[in-house]
Amino acid sequence: MPGFFFPHNNMTELNGKEDCKIAEGKIHKKKQKAFGADLKNYLKCMVPHIEHRIKTSNSRNVMLSAEEVIQWSQSLEKLLASQSGQGVFREFLKSEFSEENIEFWLACEDYKKSKSDHLQCKAERIYEEFVQSDAIKQINIDYQMREATAKRAQAPTHTSFDEAQKTVYILMERDSYPRFLKSKAYLNLLNQLQINTSK
Repeated sequence: MPGFFFPHNNMTELNGKEDCKIAEGKIHKKKQKAFGADLKNYLKCMVPHIEHRIKTSNSRNVMLSAEEVIQWSQSLEKLLASQSGQGVFREFLKSEFSEENIEFWLACEDYKKSKSDHLQCKAERIYEEFVQSDAIKQINIDYQMREATAKRAQAPTHTSFDEAQKTVYILMERDSYPRFLKSKAYLNLLNQLQINTSK
């Protein structure tokens, strides 16, 4: 059936489209303002985290000793107690595509030291980045723990992520850490330091 042409209706339609564009523009400006506020809050949360990373990277300039690197082989706890050890271990985990484990563990350590008024913001960030089912750096925990951690993150306390952190720690201790001690990265570093010490 041939279509009919009603110029008046098309003009109304055009005006309607223009009104939509104006309305969309207003919504877009509101979204920009909301995004700005969200970004501001996000940065407030992230400043201590960023400062922690800067301190960590600066600490790598500190001279390592063979004794300290040998201590890393005694336990994962001793390795993670050393900022240089954290850095070397993180690089190793990156090579295995599992750096989310140490990043989550470090984020939890930072979270536990946070002031109470920063907990909500940091809990949201940790949950979104590491815990939720579609997280970019999703950690390897089972469904029940993911759900339990999600509930705890909604009403955050300093212990909200303890169980998940312990699980990830055990995973690193049993899986990645033994491979790290046998890796070229660790053995070459240790050999180099021992050679420098004997000179």
